[in-house]
Amino acid sequence: MKCLLFLAALSPLAAHTISMSTGELRLDGTHATYELKMPSYELVDIRNPEQVLFDNIKFGEGTLTGKLCNNNGAYLTCKATYEFPRVMDSVEIECRFARVTVQNHIHLLHAYLGDKSDQAIFDFTVEKADLRFRPPTAFETAVRESFEGILRAATSVPGLLFLMALALAARSWGEMGLLALSFICGEVAACIAMPLSKFDPSLRFIEAALALTVAYLAVEILFLPAAGSRWAVAGVLGVFHGLYFAIFLRDSEYHARYVLGGVIAVELVALAVLWWVMRKIRPVHRYLAMVLFAVGMGWFALRMVR
Repeated sequence: MKCLLFLAALSPLAAHTISMSTGELRLDGTHATYELKMPSYELVDIRNPEQVLFDNIKFGEGTLTGKLCNNNGAYLTCKATYEFPRVMDSVEIECRFARVTVQNHIHLLHAYLGDKSDQAIFDFTVEKADLRFRPPTAFETAVRESFEGILRAATSVPGLLFLMALALAARSWGEMGLLALSFICGEVAACIAMPLSKFDPSLRFIEAALALTVAYLAVEILFLPAAGSRWAVAGVLGVFHGLYFAIFLRDSEYHARYVLGGVIAVELVALAVLWWVMRKIRPVHRYLAMVLFAVGMGWFALRMVR
């Protein structure tokens, strides 16, 4: 069992666990322009990334007529033009970036048709979307954006690893509740504060920081088992986790109340389940903390060089 836990915990080291790109499509009659922005580190293992990426995104019957790309070392940016056989008032988009980068890749696409706009989010669960440029109802908005929050939290490897460490760090049910509250407050604070500041961290920085949050909490468990004010530590570390959701909210232009509502729902359910599991496997707590520390530090070192 210990070997299985170790191998499972090492899985984040195999690929980037935070992976996101953005795109902007503008339709004008039979003509369209598409602009893509993707972190360069996502593409280090892809030969001829410009060709591969544009082979894996399609805009209905549109024909690619030209593209110009530039890689400045931090981001690959591309601007492409498309021609359609007729004037378009809607467009079906197929995006398979998660197949050619990493499985958890998210592509946030905004589309514009005159003064109308629409958007879609593509990942390994959603590869096709039909944009019709009509404003969604309030109910549709709440459901769609809450679901995105649920999906982002449920598929976040660093977030789930930290929740495991948080459940491991709690010494009682009451402390578990306090740690959860403090952690969630930290996330919400980050989502409020980042748009008000000029702080614009890269996804690579956030991923490295999240790795350190896992390692730090593991150190607390191993070497400071009786430490007080652990709730304050959870709150501070929650700020770093909130940065990821703050960037997602900024780039998707979704409503924070819906997205964070979905995120918090997943986190509370996950913490309740993990707390119950940790109580059942108390004899291996120190081994789990050692594994989490090793994963956190190894993951951090890997992101610093790649």
